[in-house]
Amino acid sequence: MAEVTRESMEYDVVIVGAGPAGLSAAIRLKQLDPDLDVVVLEKGSEVGAHTLSGAVLDPSGLDALIPDWKEKGAPVNVPVTEDHFYVLGEGGKMRVPNALMPPLMNNHGNYVISLSNLCRWMAEQAEELGVEVFPGMACSDLVYGENGEVKGVIAGEFGLQADGTPGPSYEPGMELHGKYVFLGEGVRGSLSKKVCAKYDLYSGRDVPKYGLGMKEIWEIDPAKHQPGKVVHTMGWPLGKNAGGGSFIYHIDNNQVLVGFVVHLNYANPHLFPYMEFQRFKHHPMVAELLKGGKRVAYGARAISEGGYQSMARSAFPGGALLGCSVGLVNVPRIKGNHNAMLSGKAAAEAAHEAIKAGRAGDTLDAYETELREGAVGQDLKRVRNVKPLWSKYGLGASMTLGGFDMWTNHLFGSSVLGTLKHGKTDAEATGKAKDFKKIEYPRPDGVLSFDRLTNVSFAMTNHEESQPCHLKLKDPELPVKVNLPEYGGPSARYCPAGVYEFVEEEGKEPRFVINFQNCVHCKTCDIKDPLQNIDWTTPQGGDGPNYPNM
Repeated sequence: MAEVTRESMEYDVVIVGAGPAGLSAAIRLKQLDPDLDVVVLEKGSEVGAHTLSGAVLDPSGLDALIPDWKEKGAPVNVPVTEDHFYVLGEGGKMRVPNALMPPLMNNHGNYVISLSNLCRWMAEQAEELGVEVFPGMACSDLVYGENGEVKGVIAGEFGLQADGTPGPSYEPGMELHGKYVFLGEGVRGSLSKKVCAKYDLYSGRDVPKYGLGMKEIWEIDPAKHQPGKVVHTMGWPLGKNAGGGSFIYHIDNNQVLVGFVVHLNYANPHLFPYMEFQRFKHHPMVAELLKGGKRVAYGARAISEGGYQSMARSAFPGGALLGCSVGLVNVPRIKGNHNAMLSGKAAAEAAHEAIKAGRAGDTLDAYETELREGAVGQDLKRVRNVKPLWSKYGLGASMTLGGFDMWTNHLFGSSVLGTLKHGKTDAEATGKAKDFKKIEYPRPDGVLSFDRLTNVSFAMTNHEESQPCHLKLKDPELPVKVNLPEYGGPSARYCPAGVYEFVEEEGKEPRFVINFQNCVHCKTCDIKDPLQNIDWTTPQGGDGPNYPNM
């Protein structure tokens, strides 16, 4: 392909991703200096289209950023009224008394929200301050300066053909340059992967860890609806096969948010996370709630679970990682949006000071220090051992030892366990198929449980079919030659959207098929593939899921 010539535009700060972290950074920058030129680039067709979270919001981040958010009409209207924790068996449940839970697990003062809708509102606040927000603008690559620093991104390239060459309607996109570039792409972002590798941002840190979160929105019988009720469960159906759990949040409009999280360090390659979610809904407690209701939306995305010890270095020459690009989810609380907002605010403050001092393109060390030592680091440090305990010793140890560790951190500010290591990456944790029994899953009934492709239609995902496949295989032969015979072809199961399949025809070698049109941008394949052979890259702007109110 011939060298492409692109126009360029200059900004003070270029922000990739209109999630809670990126929008917080944009808002804070303009609060500090209305004359700064700030742009936010979002790959979704609109702000919120690719945003998915549980979500129970700890408002501390929003309070710090926009103290008068209530008066300004933020869509944060359903305070938590009840808080329940259950350990499930196949037919029953045991409630964990709230009094035994460390205070940090208390949801009093939090809100059940749609993060998609909150981000749409935050984008409006940013635009009112003069931020330029451009949805449908995927950022496909980084631009580097003379000293190896990040100085910008390439955004808005359209019209490539399947073989990667320009088609008749090709648009080369633009280079957007900034004194600093912030990457708020969420978990396992394509540009964030590049800067982590180039600048070795995981040096001295533990391996990153992840979970897969799947979510449905249900409209239920008004007689069963209890706005503000929050339920979390552990145990069945996962048992010893994997760590994880569920959430059921009653929001407004007779809707409940039903979600299921599977930790991606599971060993049995026959595990089918999506089907575990569907099976979960047949538990008597859940089935009774959903009976007579209807599912109105579905989506999925990976969750950062490594915590404090796995936080990537957040500052690099010319820019910063924000939010889940660093890995800021508090796993036992299942919350990260408040930390994402605080990270965006802190990065903005560091960049503002640097620009005011006449600097550009250097490393914002003040941001890295604030993130690790300030409110975000403190939030994550006191729960840092829960995930490694769960991974190594199972649910029981996580509840007892993990609970004890959180209590000691709360009462004394330290842990008798120190800081535990995570061990293997999630890809390395995957075992060989011959060493595990296959798991038989009941067929979805079409009432409470659904097949993947039917559910994916409720994510309203769409990709222009003539473009290059954005799911790149480093070695196209590995799926059939190694993954299928040795690992049982796990990509056909770990993907929650049915993107990957092995097609077997009589008398022929199996074929590995990538149905990239189904992709909901969860990034699980990039994380869990045992040979790390799949590279998730961004498709052209606007493509992907179109979540209405996830």
